[in-house]
Amino acid sequence: MARHEIVDIIHSKMNVEISRILKREGYISDYAVERQGQGVILRLYLKYVGDREAVIRGLKRVSKPGLRRYIKAAKITKTRQGLGTVVLSTPAGILTGGEARRQKVGGEVLFEVW
Repeated sequence: MARHEIVDIIHSKMNVEISRILKREGYISDYAVERQGQGVILRLYLKYVGDREAVIRGLKRVSKPGLRRYIKAAKITKTRQGLGTVVLSTPAGILTGGEARRQKVGGEVLFEVW
């Protein structure tokens, strides 16, 4: 919402996989793993359209440390009438809702983005 072009986050395998999905789905323009001092960071390049309008309009964390949310493959529905994407952590890895439905695997619902 602050209209930054670059956002640095903590590097982890899960964050890299989530970034890969966000790039493939068109929510970010690119990402890169970079060394910074003693550690490694994950740099996200945010995507804007038109007059600096963010492609990511909203993000809702579903599963939280105090209350984990799990869903079966048959119960995965479209987010925001198909205009959003739900991201799950499954035994097959980090997948979008559509991929999880096609592979018939359920898992923990991490977040929704639209």
